[in-house]
Amino acid sequence: MSMKKTFIDLFSGAGGMSCGLEMSGWSCLLGIDHDRAAIETFQYNHPQSHAISGDIREISNQQIQAIIEHQKVDLICGGPPCQGFSTIGQNDHLDERNFLFLEFLRIVEALKPDYIIVENVTGLLSKRNENVLKAIIKSFTDLGYTIDVKVLSAHHYGVPEKRRRTIFLGNRFGVKNIYPDKMFKDSAQDYQDLPLPRTVGWAFDNLLELNAEILNHDIKRSQIANDLERERISHIPEGKSIRYEKDQLAYLPENLRFDVDWQNIHEERFREAKLNRLDRYDCANTINTSRTTYYHPVENRYLTPREAAAIQSFPSDYFFCGTITQQWRQIGNAVPPLLAKALGEAILVLDSMKNNMEITNSIEDIQSIRAKAFSYKENAFNKSKQPDKSKSTQLVLF
Repeated sequence: MSMKKTFIDLFSGAGGMSCGLEMSGWSCLLGIDHDRAAIETFQYNHPQSHAISGDIREISNQQIQAIIEHQKVDLICGGPPCQGFSTIGQNDHLDERNFLFLEFLRIVEALKPDYIIVENVTGLLSKRNENVLKAIIKSFTDLGYTIDVKVLSAHHYGVPEKRRRTIFLGNRFGVKNIYPDKMFKDSAQDYQDLPLPRTVGWAFDNLLELNAEILNHDIKRSQIANDLERERISHIPEGKSIRYEKDQLAYLPENLRFDVDWQNIHEERFREAKLNRLDRYDCANTINTSRTTYYHPVENRYLTPREAAAIQSFPSDYFFCGTITQQWRQIGNAVPPLLAKALGEAILVLDSMKNNMEITNSIEDIQSIRAKAFSYKENAFNKSKQPDKSKSTQLVLF
């Protein structure tokens, strides 16, 4: 019997969170998701774990207990899809979409893990979702958990991608949750004594190739079908895109320019950058589920699923099942493994310190929670390192 701490991953998707937690020394007992291709991927890459593909409403607490052979569960993690939060807190429990979060709560209540991680989009902390945020925190508090919430950016933890996510951490010991320290700084302008963020080039050098072969890397399927689009991208320099009229004037010959009225477009730009080439010397912006959002830094094509997975920090042996569209959906929806690894390590630090930490019983009001969620103040990890007080590391991400 390994003495590793155990977890189950609800709404696991392809298993990005599980992959990272396992890297940090946790052991995955079970993944559950309704997306069949994602669960095939999860099972393929977690052969020691159980996996269930299905509607979480139809999976009883008893079934879960039986599948994991009544082992103790130390942690439950998951990212209930955002629409699951849409109306919690408006006392409208009839709303269908609430069920995802309520199912997460039901399983937490049944298994009573010591720790929880809930991962979601950053919009959850916006002013208009205040009721939702209050309801989530109250729901966990009522079950006996001390909850903190922060927005973390993946590039601070070794992921070559600026992806921001709301992370709720909870523990049953009445102590403050520990978030991982930043390991990489924002840019050369950032004076912190940390390395620069990893780049797209780093991802391609380190996370593509496995014993001279590359999985999920069908170059033919990443070609651009549209001649005009292919012709246009051939003129775009590495790391550049067309967002404003000045970009078009700088990069595209007259016969390839977009036929748009720049003066009357909202803010004189396309809503999103078009022809967006990645830069090997910089980190990427958020990889999403569409395979046509970004173009290869130097080749005139889209990314392959493997290249996208590398930018998400998946190891090169992580194989994605399903069609190309399904692979992209899994990769774009995933928690970057290296972000999850940092979270797993921070919770293990808390676990080793929890008996010597002071009990915090104040439930903070929502304003102060929101104010702190975006700041990177020194946390319990750093206490030993006596920070230089003259350089406050308060970095607000707005």
